[in-house]
Amino acid sequence: MSSQYDDISVNTLIAPGTFIKGDMHLEGFIRLDGDIDGNIDTSGKIIIGKNARVRGNITALAAVINGIVEGDIVAPEGVQLFSTASVRGDIVTKKISVEENVFVQGQCIVLDDENAFNGAKSLWQDKKAIREKAFAETRSAF
Repeated sequence: MSSQYDDISVNTLIAPGTFIKGDMHLEGFIRLDGDIDGNIDTSGKIIIGKNARVRGNITALAAVINGIVEGDIVAPEGVQLFSTASVRGDIVTKKISVEENVFVQGQCIVLDDENAFNGAKSLWQDKKAIREKAFAETRSAF
């Protein structure tokens, strides 16, 4: 992570009542309390608030999920799922913490070893790309 960003200060805040449609590429620590239909990519940590909703994939250094995510989460440093969290998608990380009553529908790939993690992440991305291509070709046939 760049030295101008830290794990304490929020660099980007998306407030409750805010709706964003489109992909976001941001630097640093993000707190999301609104809704986004699109992918989020950040070099830092992301917190998804209790009333927040994401329809898209999240790529971050670490992720804290309290709200709804309908997409994949890739966060090498760790994923925390609190009791109000709902995830419909795959999770790829080195560490995970899950409270009671969390809803997860998808694969969970958790590997602490750096080489094993990178290999599994690469394999997961390849399989995901193949599935998406096959689905697109099937849809275009109809």
